[in-house]
Amino acid sequence: MDVNEMKMAVCKAIDENAQAIKDLAVSIFNEPELGYKEFKTAGKIKEHLDKLGLEYTDGHAITGIITPLKGRSNNINVAVMGELDSVLVADHPCADPVTGAAHACGHNAQAASVIGVAYGLKAAGVMENLDGTVTLMHVPSEEFVELAYRQSLIDEGKISLFGGKQEFIKLGLMDDVDIMVMQHTSITENEGDPDGWSKGNAGGPVGKGFVGKMVQYIGKESHAANPHQGVNALQAAKIGLMAIDANRETFQDKDNIRVHPIITKGGDLVNVIPADVRIETYVRGNNTEAIFAASAKVDRALQAGAMAVGAECIINNLPGYMVPYPNDALQDVTYDNLKLILGEENCHRDGPGVSSDASDVQNIMPGVHMYVGGAKGVGHGKNYEIADPDLAVIKAAKIMACMAIDLLADGAEKGKHVKANYVPTMTKEQYLKEWCGL
Repeated sequence: MDVNEMKMAVCKAIDENAQAIKDLAVSIFNEPELGYKEFKTAGKIKEHLDKLGLEYTDGHAITGIITPLKGRSNNINVAVMGELDSVLVADHPCADPVTGAAHACGHNAQAASVIGVAYGLKAAGVMENLDGTVTLMHVPSEEFVELAYRQSLIDEGKISLFGGKQEFIKLGLMDDVDIMVMQHTSITENEGDPDGWSKGNAGGPVGKGFVGKMVQYIGKESHAANPHQGVNALQAAKIGLMAIDANRETFQDKDNIRVHPIITKGGDLVNVIPADVRIETYVRGNNTEAIFAASAKVDRALQAGAMAVGAECIINNLPGYMVPYPNDALQDVTYDNLKLILGEENCHRDGPGVSSDASDVQNIMPGVHMYVGGAKGVGHGKNYEIADPDLAVIKAAKIMACMAIDLLADGAEKGKHVKANYVPTMTKEQYLKEWCGL
C-alpha cells in the first residue's frame, strides 16, 4: 500500500469502530479522576487494548500506559499521546459528587482518540508497511493541581515531579522516542463564536509556561480576643498578596505575565488567631527569562508580608511547565493532515500555544500540540462539554493516525527530516537539572 491507500484504510477502520471509540470517551467523561488517581480511566483504556490484542505496559507514573505498535523496521519512534486526568469543577453537572472532579478540558476525548489511533493502525494492518514504531502513550496528571497531594506523593517516593509528561521524561520512558504527537480538544461549537470556523490548528509558539509555588505563612496562635499575644499569619498573607498586586504594573505586556494565587487554608478556628496559612499560585509568562524575573518579585512580595507582622514565610518553588517550542517541519506534517481530514477552509497552520507539560517534551525533542475542535462552553467551566464527538474524537484520531503514516512511510523519510531539522533547547539531563531542579 502507498501512503494514500494506508490513510484511507486507517480512516475506514476508525469509522468502522467509531461508536466504540466515542462510547469510551463518554464513559471516561462520566467517571472523572484527578491526576495520579486515574485508575478507573486506565482500566477502561486497557479493556480496549486487550480487545485489540495489543501488548502494553502499565503503572508508569502510577497510572500511565504505554502501547508500542512496531513496524517492519525501527527507524523512527513516534509517540502518540493522550491525557488521563480531569480538573476540579465541583458545580459541573457531571462532576464527581465526592471529589468535584470533572472533564471540563477534553482529556476524555483525547484519551479516546488515541485508542482510535490504535483501532485504525491495528485493524487496517498498515504497520507492516511502516518503517518505525508508533508508541501510544496514555499519560497521567497534565493539570497542575492538588499541589499538596502531589507533594505528598513526592515525599512518599512515588513520583518526582508534578506533571505526568515530566515524570515520563524523568523515568526514561521518552528516551527511545524521536517525535511526539498529540492533540487537545478546543472550543469551536459556541453559538456566534467568531473563531468557530477553525476546527483545527497545528499549534504555535504563542503560549505560556509557568512556575508553581506552595506558600506557607507561620505565625503564632492566641485567643482572637487577645490578638496582641499572637502573630497573625492571615494578615501576613494578605499583605503579601497586596504586595504582589503592587508589582503588577511592572510586568511588561510583551511578556504576558499572569499571577493568580488562591488561599487553600486561611486558619483553623474563627476564635483563634491564624498561625498556619497556605497559598498556591502560578507565575505564567511567554518566555522563561520573564517568568523567572516575575517569580523573584512574587517571592519578595510574599516575604514582605511575613516581615511586616513578624511571621515566617516558607516558599516552595515548583518546576511548572516550559514555554512552547514548536517545530516547523512537524507543524507542516500536522497541517497537511488537518487539511486532509477537516478541509483547508476549516483549519490553519499557526494557532495559539498552551500551558502544558507537552511543552516540556517539545524542548527536548520534536513535538506538536495541535488543537482539534468539538467542544463548547468555557474551558475549565461548569458548562464545558463535547458537543461534536465525531470531530473531537473520531476526526482527531484520523489526523494523528495519518500523521504517523506520513512520518513512518517510505523509510520514515519525513520522520527523519523532522528529527534532523530539530535543535533542542536543552538535553534531558539539563532539563531535569536546570528546569526540574533534580
